[in-house]
Amino acid sequence: MSFVLSFVSLALFVNRVIAHGGLANYTVGETWYRGYDPDSPRESQEGQPWLTQRIWTSIEPVILINDTAMACNNPGTSAPSYIPIAAGEELTAVYWWWLHPVGPMSVWLAECGESCENVNVNELDFFKISEAGLLEGGLQSGLWYQSKFQNWDGSPDVWPATIPATLKPGLYIVRHEILSIHMPYKPQFYPECAHLNISGTGTAFPPERFMARFPGAYAEDDPSIFIDIYAEDKRDVTNYTVAGPPVWDGFSNKYCLDC
Repeated sequence: MSFVLSFVSLALFVNRVIAHGGLANYTVGETWYRGYDPDSPRESQEGQPWLTQRIWTSIEPVILINDTAMACNNPGTSAPSYIPIAAGEELTAVYWWWLHPVGPMSVWLAECGESCENVNVNELDFFKISEAGLLEGGLQSGLWYQSKFQNWDGSPDVWPATIPATLKPGLYIVRHEILSIHMPYKPQFYPECAHLNISGTGTAFPPERFMARFPGAYAEDDPSIFIDIYAEDKRDVTNYTVAGPPVWDGFSNKYCLDC
């Protein structure tokens, strides 16, 4: 059973400024779902019936692409509850604060089967449902979605993504990943995960070519991850490819032999 908070209850939350940032809450429509708070005692949150987000105990980034924390942060311990959402609805991730302005952002789903509570997240097949990177201009001084996502007026930073309308219903883990590339050749990953109970009448599911596991999704020599955006041959480049498999749009191509 999920613990939900109305927008009226939002005033009870204290807006705090922290060094990097992290995913604090989720919304579906006008309903809020409280996330895990690494600044509050773990024993007061772990196992609570309102908890839908997997535990992450630090705002520090994951810096090694072969780290098991690449899936759902550290320690990524399971949550007991689920956010109910229909395929086709929008899930919004809410960050109270985000500092870094450069790098791509992506949203992933992984089907759990009978339960998300007992799965090994490092063995799940994730597929990407949304991504955003460089929006305009060059790598160094251009506008990234990560910068556009930021608010500096004290209001939370919100990141909406739509669950594909044709997706078959079931229990899923949603994974939000921010990759900051402001430090040359030292990528910083910020993943957080939550449990979803997706309803609907769809039957679609992505084929294998859209799938990836964490760790394992990214290569040590990926130029989109290990990059110096300040280098002379890079800073004015106007195209950037977000790492990982392509985004699945929710449709199965009947004419594709590989699908």
